[in-house]
Formats: sequence, structure tokens, C-alpha cells
Amino acid sequence: MGSRHLQTLIAVFLSGLWGAAVYFAHERGHLGFLDRIESAMTDLRTLARGVRVPPDFVTIVAIDDTMIEQAGSYPLARIDLARIIDALARLQPKVIAIDLVLVDRGSDEGDEALAKSLRGRPSVIAAAAVFAQASQPIAAENGPLARLPKAERFLLPLKRFADHAQIGIANVTTDRAGTPSSIPMLFRTHDSIEMSFSLRAAALAIGKEPTIEPNRLAFGERSVATDADRALPVTFYGPRRTMRTISAASVLAGEVAADDIRERIVVVGATVTAAGDFFPTPFDSQLPGVEVVATAITHLMAGDGMLRDQLVRLVDATIAIVLPMILVGLLAWRRSAIGLIATLIVVVVAAAANVLAFSRGIWLSAALPIFAAAPPAILFAGVQLSSGRRRAQYFAIRSELLAQFQAPDIREWLTRDPDFLKEPVRQDAAVVFIDLSGFTSLSESLGPDRIRELLKDFHAMVDKEAVSSGGMINSYLGDGAMILFGLPQAASDDAFRAVQCAKGLCVSTQGWLASLPPAVKSRLGFKVGAHFGTIVASRLGGGSYHHITATGDTVNVASRLMEVAAGHGVELALSDELFRAVSRNRSLFEAGALTGPVETRLRGRSGSLDVWFWRSRSENS
Repeated sequence: MGSRHLQTLIAVFLSGLWGAAVYFAHERGHLGFLDRIESAMTDLRTLARGVRVPPDFVTIVAIDDTMIEQAGSYPLARIDLARIIDALARLQPKVIAIDLVLVDRGSDEGDEALAKSLRGRPSVIAAAAVFAQASQPIAAENGPLARLPKAERFLLPLKRFADHAQIGIANVTTDRAGTPSSIPMLFRTHDSIEMSFSLRAAALAIGKEPTIEPNRLAFGERSVATDADRALPVTFYGPRRTMRTISAASVLAGEVAADDIRERIVVVGATVTAAGDFFPTPFDSQLPGVEVVATAITHLMAGDGMLRDQLVRLVDATIAIVLPMILVGLLAWRRSAIGLIATLIVVVVAAAANVLAFSRGIWLSAALPIFAAAPPAILFAGVQLSSGRRRAQYFAIRSELLAQFQAPDIREWLTRDPDFLKEPVRQDAAVVFIDLSGFTSLSESLGPDRIRELLKDFHAMVDKEAVSSGGMINSYLGDGAMILFGLPQAASDDAFRAVQCAKGLCVSTQGWLASLPPAVKSRLGFKVGAHFGTIVASRLGGGSYHHITATGDTVNVASRLMEVAAGHGVELALSDELFRAVSRNRSLFEAGALTGPVETRLRGRSGSLDVWFWRSRSENS
């Protein structure tokens, strides 16, 4: 027992060590496949959370197909963009955020008109960061800026526009499926740092410059949580146009409700088909980029973004270490069935807690605990299963050894007639089966020596009843026995003695079970089936070993009657054929309660037969 406990402790410790290794490897970017799994599971959790109504801070003014059809070209002419900004300004928005990269010169007239429209109005223009690779690597440096996305250069708007508006970098970070997962709040090159487009717009609307700290942004007393790399996790409110979206053509036509613009952050961006940038999201396969940045601005204004800070990552690490230890510990529980059920409960509760936390805005990793817990749990369960099979095989071998010896009457008959049953013989006989219930599950928790003692006592009790009734134990079937009345030769009182034996087995087995320890007794039961009819007696076996056996429908029916007894909650089920064979001796059944006959169908048999049920007085009491 001490060795087993030590092995369990070692397994639990190693599973926790595995979880810790998985967490630290993932944090250092060495398990990229987990990001793909996390992306898929994030989509599922987002869909499970459902569509939400966004806080009313932002209105999107879309340069859409209608606007381009009216303007006649895309990109939109600067003169038309200036007209849109002038129309919006008259409705008094809090901020106008232009999600367009205005790096190229247009017509002098258009550029001058746009610069004039921006002059004196709170506005932000998008810029872009250019990276050496498609991905945005985290520089392997030390210091507070080490984890910021490092660009080769920034594509900034023309100076005549930048002189009248603030600048923000509009890049987003996507997962491996292309879904925007976060927006960095700061970008850098080798010699400069720029704020993101979303952060610039929110700061201008709030009227305070942000203080950027580890794991949070502060606008005075207002605080917004960020990830460890100063990125803002993004979760979407719903499909396309979940956020209030107005066509720029409607703005120019004066068909916009003033309240949709007044004191709002207005984000102007392209949604025209086959132009602009689009991203796949859980709700929509083609979400315009302007709606992504509008979502981020809303998160900053409302503080309703996903929480993925250092504390959440610490919780992730704890779960990655503790969950596999719990699962392995439960699988090692002495009662393996209970341990397995408890393991499943823990897994379900952990998954439900993860989904609940996500719906409440806490972004716990879903892929990390799966990879941390599944391999050690599966490996340990496999080892346990293999060990259990070896033990079961051991018990089966021990049981088979107990059933290898022929009954004494057969041995004596064979001594007198060595050719006995060399050819099959058909004759009438009574057959009694007894079998223990719950023995297989009990053998998983008791040692082999204790199982052998139980079987030895049980077989001795069966042998005593069979011998006293003049029956022959044809075989011990592990935790059961088959007793024949009619071999080596038939007799006129075979049926009578079979019923005596069946009743005696019920009474004796009840007494034997009562003598067992409570922990064993509560898990064991028994059933007895008895039938009378024609059997085929023969000798079977190879050159080194023969055994006498009885086959035929009579044997099958007697065996199936045990199932009938168990199904009706009685000790003994006997066929009407056997009952009629002893009907003159009704006193046989006075020691208990006899009921029947009941027409019953047997498993594997096309017809039905009448069955009688008997309970001993000890069971009734």
C-alpha cells in the first residue's frame, strides 16, 4: 500500500511539472499550435456568449458602395472626403477619426479642402506601421518597451493634414486564423514611439492624455486593463453593422439623425466591396477594418474589453499546473469508477467555469489547460487500465484453475468405464445454475489472495449443497457453478433433488453472505436458475485433458433463468417443466414464498415459457 501511494504521489508531481513546462513554453512562443486551438475555442466561446449591444460611444460613417457609386471612383477624392467631414462637423461630434491612410498627394484643390476641413476640429488620422515580416515579432530585448511591436518605419499622413490632426497607428494583431485578437496601444521604430489609432481617438474624446502602465491604461482616474504587451484584447459585439453604421452618402444628403453624431466619436472608414481591409470574426467572415477599430475605441471608452492581464495569466499558470495534478489524483483513487466519474465532473466544471469567465469578460486560456492536463491524464489512465486488465486476467486464471477438476462421481464412473461418453448421449436431466452478482467489480478493489479466499469459501458451500442433494458439479464458472442431476446416469428423483439443491443454495448463500464483512457483503448478491429437460452429455477436450459437459436448450434455459430471477428481484427462478416434475411434493416450497407461473421471454430464445419464483423466509424477513 505504501508503494502504491508513493507511485501515485510521483505521478501527481510529474503531471504538475508537465503543466508548468507547458505553460512556460507557451509563454515563450514555443507552442504555436496552441494558438490555433485557442483561436478556434475563442470563436466558440464568443458565439456561446452571443451578440451584445455595444455601448453608445461610437458611430461609423461608412464609405460604402452607395457613396462610391455617387462619387464615381475609389479611393474617394479628397474633395468628397472634405465635404463629409464638414457635414459631420456641423452635427458637433466629439471626435472625427479618419481610418484612412492619407500618405499620397491628391489634387491641390482636394488636399487644400481636406486640410481646411480638419483645421480647428478634434480629429485623428490613421497611419500605418511597416514590419519586416507579415507577423509582428516581439523583440528579444529587455526593458519596459521590449514587448512593443517594432516596425521598420511608419507611413504617416501628409504633413499638411498632420498639422491639423493627431496621428494614430491603425494596425491590428490577428491570430493564426486572421481574426483580430488584440490591438497594440503603442508601436515603435528604432527611434520613435506612436500611439495606436484607437487610443488616440479615445484620449481625444476623454480629453486626457493616457498614462501607459504595465497591464493598464489610465485616463486620469479612469483605468482600462491591457495585456502584458500593452495590447488591448478585442472581443466583438456581433456581426457586421452591430455597431451603428451610417452611409457617408446619407451624411452628405442630410439624412442623418443629429443625435447619432452629436457628442459621439465618429469613425470614417471604407466598407466598399472588394476594397479596404476585412477580417474574419466569430460572427462574420467579412468584418470591415473600420468596425474593428471602432470596437477597440468602444472598449477604451466603456472599459468593457476582455481582461487578459498579468493576474489572469497567473491564474492560467495555476490551472495548467493544478488541473493535471487533480485529474491524475482522481484517476488514482482506489475506487476507479468513482475516480473516473469525479474526473469527468472536474473536467466539465473547469470547462464551464472557463466559458462563464469568458462571458464575464475574463479571458482565461482554453487551449493551455487542455494540453497541460490531457496527456498526463490519458497516459496515467492507460497505465491504470493496463494494470487492471493484468489483474483481471490473473483472477480469471485463478478461477479457471478452480474449475479444472472433474466431479468425484464422474471420476469414479470413468474409472469403471473408460469409454464413458466417448459418444454423445441424449437423456433427461435437471440443471441448476448459481452465480454471484457484483463479483467482477469487487475483484478490482480486493487483492488476489482475498478473492481466492472468497471463491474458495463459496465453492465449498456450493459443493456441500450439491453433494448433499446428490448432484454433480459440472463446472465452476469462476464466481458461479453449474450442477447436473442426471449424470452419470438418469434417476427418477433428479427433478426433486434439483429443487432441494436450488433451495438449499439460496438459504446457504444467504447465510454465507451475511457472514462476510459489511464492505464486501453490500456489494455481492446472487441468483439461481433451474430447469428440467433433455440434455446432450458428451466428453470434450484435447489429447491431454478431457472434461464432461452437458449442452442443449435445457442448459441454456437454466442459465437464462438466472437473469429472470435477477430481473424480478428473487433468489430462484425455476421453469414450469421442473415445477410440474415435482408438483406432487408441494411441501418442497413450504419453507418460502412461491409465486407464478409467469409467462416470460428469455434472451436469445424465440419462444416463451412459464416461470415460477421462490423466495426464502430469510429474504422475506
